[in-house]
Amino acid sequence: MKVVGFAGFSGAGKTTLIEQIIPALRQQGQRVSVVKHAHHRFDIDHPGKDSFRHRAAGAFEVLVASDQRLALLREFEQPVQLSVHQLLAELYDGVDWVFVEGYKWSDLPKIEVWRPAQLGEAERAVLYPHDMFVVAVATNAPERLPEPTQRPVLPLDAPQQVAQWLRTQAERFDYDPARHLAGKLPA
Repeated sequence: MKVVGFAGFSGAGKTTLIEQIIPALRQQGQRVSVVKHAHHRFDIDHPGKDSFRHRAAGAFEVLVASDQRLALLREFEQPVQLSVHQLLAELYDGVDWVFVEGYKWSDLPKIEVWRPAQLGEAERAVLYPHDMFVVAVATNAPERLPEPTQRPVLPLDAPQQVAQWLRTQAERFDYDPARHLAGKLPA
């Protein structure tokens, strides 16, 4: 599989870009998975549903499956800081691409998503001058980048072009889990 991170500060447009690139790659027959970091407690289950009740009763894992979807919910007994590599090890390995959103300090090749500050906002910092894993910058204002770069600058508002760039650069995103000691998630 090929793995690429999308990094940038809140509000830069990472999620929007990812949701626009996915269909572009799907149209080319590519399968895409996403790993998304959540900063806060989150829940995808709902009170009253059987799976919620199983978890509330103390189940360590609840796997819900239908003929169209599968969701595994795992409750950690202690808070755990998971590496992106541990999460990647949990994914189905038959996908073509994995987009990683929210692990901006990871050692994965990544596209930095950057937008200039709006009127009244503080200027937004950039990662690319100090992060050797940033392989390109996607922006809607290349002329306003705070520092020059030799990295490719991709048009943030043209997801088809970003998808095409990913396809032409695909080899650089080949993921080798052995390089990252990707262990299974802790119990």
